[in-house]
Amino acid sequence: MGCKEKKTPATTPETTMTNSEINKNPSTWAEKLGWPEGKKVILLHADDIGMCPEANIAAKKQLTTGVIQSAAVMIPCPNAQEFISWAKENQKLDIGLHLTLTSEWKTYRWGTVSDKAEVPGLLDEEHKMWHEVPQVVQHATATEVEKEIRAQIEQSLAWGYRPDHIDTHMGTLFGHPSYVNVYMKVAQEYGIPANIIDISNPKVLAEFRSKGYPMDDSVVEMSEAYTLPKLDYFTSVPKAKTYDEKITNFKKLIGSLDSGLTEIIFHPSVLTENLKGITNSWEQRSWEAQMFSDPELIQFFKEEGIIFTNWREIMERFQKQK
Repeated sequence: MGCKEKKTPATTPETTMTNSEINKNPSTWAEKLGWPEGKKVILLHADDIGMCPEANIAAKKQLTTGVIQSAAVMIPCPNAQEFISWAKENQKLDIGLHLTLTSEWKTYRWGTVSDKAEVPGLLDEEHKMWHEVPQVVQHATATEVEKEIRAQIEQSLAWGYRPDHIDTHMGTLFGHPSYVNVYMKVAQEYGIPANIIDISNPKVLAEFRSKGYPMDDSVVEMSEAYTLPKLDYFTSVPKAKTYDEKITNFKKLIGSLDSGLTEIIFHPSVLTENLKGITNSWEQRSWEAQMFSDPELIQFFKEEGIIFTNWREIMERFQKQK
């Protein structure tokens, strides 16, 4: 395809195991998928791609230089098709869809991919998606949610790109058990892995419940029945008041993680006046476009023995074990 390959190979010396290293009783998804016992296996994952040109520029650089492993596109947004066209030319990279059911900014907004008349509960008085997750939960049925997320996947397919994974903007698809149900159903039907967390771990379940996610017993049962690979944990790059503090806080996050398969999301964008006009998080986003190329952080990853992966490798390992 004439594209640049990731500089980080799918299998590194750290990911190759001898028979003596194979864990006979895997306790994490990282171990179930064949990584060594006790290792932290991480996906650095760029969200909000396609939202604006600044996000696309940042993600392209990070992906092609191999400093991050994965990214996801917001199909309803203005610059989504441009990034999908680029993804088609860079087929070796891991790019999915950031399934979008909210439009959070004050003036920079978008509507649904579906016909507006078919999903009225997803739209506010301006015929844009709701600003906040609780508004979606209050107004939109699971049927409308399913119709829209299918439409976003089908739009990507119509543009000629099959996504490597799907996830959820602002966590909306975890906002109600009925949404979780259709999210898992659609992922399994298409055979595209979603960012489903293994909440059989009581510590993880308690944490997400404490954050307000309605992970009741029905969601636990859905998670247990889900037939695609899961994450052991999911988190985001911490905010900070300065760039140096951002690096420090991120190191602390890595240090606090248990072993297993963890996806860490962030929102990279190059800094422009246009970005400042879109979001008041422009400074955090500009730092997140820089930090993973920082030699200090790269050296830290080596010292910590971090293994990096992406959704493509996860699915390859999962399918080999079926």
